Amino acid sequence: MSATAGQAQGERGLAERLGLKPGQVVQEIGWDEDSDQELRESIEDLTGNEMLDEESYDVVDVVLMWWRDGDGDLFDALSDALRSLAEGGQIWLLTPKAGRDGHVEPSDIGEDATTAGLSQTSSISATSDWSGTRLVAPKGRR
Repeated sequence: MSATAGQAQGERGLAERLGLKPGQVVQEIGWDEDSDQELRESIEDLTGNEMLDEESYDVVDVVLMWWRDGDGDLFDALSDALRSLAEGGQIWLLTPKAGRDGHVEPSDIGEDATTAGLSQTSSISATSDWSGTRLVAPKGRR
């Protein structure tokens, strides 16, 4: 196996850990210089689509939201993200890990997600600097 093939396989693994699949449409919200470029590229490689930016009004399968303490009101941001989410879609909320600038307490995520009508289904270590929380709307909510 060449180094390039191994790299491609590793990059695909990042997106696959989020449960993403080829053909899905992903909207990215909250990108900044500290966002993980390797994860972003792996998502586009796996889905075969460029991620839509936060200005898009298209219906999407997944919202990838980079969120840091101090970015504003998480409840409002999650409520806005729901507007473009397809039935059965999911939001991946990515926050800096504990001890890093911008860390968001899990209790704050849980409270704001619940208030926005979302259920937390899983949490993962998305990258070395970012934790991921998978949020979904209960079936029949919309």
